[in-house]
Amino acid sequence: MSAAQEALPAIRGSRDATVKRFALTDSIFHGMTRAAAILVLVLLGGVAISLFAGSWQALSTFGFSFLTTESWNPVTEKFGALAPIYGTIVTSAIAILIAVPLGIGIAIFLTELCPRPLRRPIGMAVELLAGIPSIIYGIWGLFVLAPFLQTTVQPFIIGMFHGIPGLNSLFAGPPYGIGLLTSSLILAIMVLPFITSITKDVFDTVPPVLKESAYGIGCTTWEVTRRVVIPYTRIGIMGGVMLGLGRALGETMAVTFVIGNAHRISTSLFAPATTISATIANEFTEAVGDLYTSSLVALGLILFVITFLILAIARYMLMRIDARTGA
Repeated sequence: MSAAQEALPAIRGSRDATVKRFALTDSIFHGMTRAAAILVLVLLGGVAISLFAGSWQALSTFGFSFLTTESWNPVTEKFGALAPIYGTIVTSAIAILIAVPLGIGIAIFLTELCPRPLRRPIGMAVELLAGIPSIIYGIWGLFVLAPFLQTTVQPFIIGMFHGIPGLNSLFAGPPYGIGLLTSSLILAIMVLPFITSITKDVFDTVPPVLKESAYGIGCTTWEVTRRVVIPYTRIGIMGGVMLGLGRALGETMAVTFVIGNAHRISTSLFAPATTISATIANEFTEAVGDLYTSSLVALGLILFVITFLILAIARYMLMRIDARTGA
């Protein structure tokens, strides 16, 4: 028997041991990743169950009227979530309407138009906005932005639209400085770096050959951006918008400083209002009685449902876009 034949069993044994070791580590890795995914679902379900259980007393007491009632009176224990829901949706919508065009525009400038030496400093400056604590935004909004709006912008807008049907009620006075519009502007500044950073990153993933081909047939920068870059990265852009919207919906401290915390609905964007997060932050530590506490938890449940529905709708829209384009 040759030396090679004698060493063959040892080689086979070593190979089998290596294969078993690889199989063991692979199964451990597979189990850990599955457990992590299941843990996310368990945490999500646990949060939903906890919110539902904590809000059951308020939901069973007020029923559907809890969603349609504006009144919020802790003394008489009459609670309605319509005003916080209205404030949350309006401020988030205005913030996204402001931040999305600005964010995409900045991302286009940084990737297509900005001189190379300035790209990194400007990009870092935009991303640093995301690192500023929300309470700093709130203090700045209360002591700087709100007085500026109160003394200059709001009186000018009120006078400009005075007497114009529809717009005169949308921008009605008096100029408080704080209110829906001020909090929306603060939110727009806060979500801008998220949208800009993600959009810039996905723009950088566009293959250069696609843009070079478009430029080669005579397309302008606007045409390349519209016809090549944005369609190629639409899912990433939508992800950035959804991330910004999630930040806007759940923002608490900055909004609490500048929205006015008034439980009423007004057609004017200059009027004080409130949001779900601001109401919970302002009143949870002072809540006396089970019904009061349960009503605040019910607000948290409503915010949870609103966020879930918005994300689900966004995902459905992306699926429709992919199906229509054949992606």
